[in-house]
Amino acid sequence: MELRHLRYFVAVADAGSLTVAAEQKLHTSQPSLSRQIRDLEQEVGVPLMSRSAQGIALTAAGRAFLDHARMALLQADAAKEAALHAAQPPKPAFSLGFLSGAEIDLLPEVNRVLRDAFPGIDIRLSSDYSPSLARALMRRKLDAAFIRPEENMGDLACRRVRTDPLVFVFPSDHRLASQSAVAPEEIKGETFYLPSKSAPAVRRIVLDYLGRAGIDLKPDREVHNVVHAISMIASTRGVMMLPAYTRRYLPETITTRPVRGEAPTLDLVVAYHKANKSPILKLLLSKVGSLAGAAGS
Repeated sequence: MELRHLRYFVAVADAGSLTVAAEQKLHTSQPSLSRQIRDLEQEVGVPLMSRSAQGIALTAAGRAFLDHARMALLQADAAKEAALHAAQPPKPAFSLGFLSGAEIDLLPEVNRVLRDAFPGIDIRLSSDYSPSLARALMRRKLDAAFIRPEENMGDLACRRVRTDPLVFVFPSDHRLASQSAVAPEEIKGETFYLPSKSAPAVRRIVLDYLGRAGIDLKPDREVHNVVHAISMIASTRGVMMLPAYTRRYLPETITTRPVRGEAPTLDLVVAYHKANKSPILKLLLSKVGSLAGAAGS
């Protein structure tokens, strides 16, 4: 799989047509573009698009793949920019981490805030699970990171960016989809998936909430990320609890419903080492209010 395959795929998805993408966006022939998309689907192992006389439509796998393709291209552009900066005289540098997926909303605003104040800044990006980012902060390998509050923060401090309620997630034609909200006792007897230990904060909130509701579930399996959750829910008609913001990544075949009553919530924070006196960090922390607006949009 090459970056050009991802660029072609994103162009076709945005255009909704192989012909329009080929002629107006990529300036190539439609048969050549079709071959490139088929090569990508063969590499991924599942169909990403369905073709018809009306144009193309993304499959559930294609919609899940699209967000990650965009992020990969964003990271590739950032890598290119970092390489160009490395060949130039030293500039202010800031190492920034994101809980995987959070950068889609936050990175554009963070990038604007930092570059407005430090036009030549070298922003070095990382994307990972929250515990890994916290360890990197403790080792001073990152200046700041957008993570979940961890149980043992040590020498780290944090400021809240937003609070995410958790919602129930299940197939769109599930029996619970007819309801406006779901009570915890209504998932008894369902195939239930729990976030894995790689996402301990979400896992802890889900277990605590269900425990308080008197629900003693033995999860059928653990999932590691949103893409894995989509796959398992779609293939087994299972149920999960996930932060509400993840609904934007779900295909039409999967839906969410709020919790009936008081919903469990989970904070997203910007964390940093207490000994870090960077003026860039100080600026970022002063702009948390505007970042919260971007994150909730």
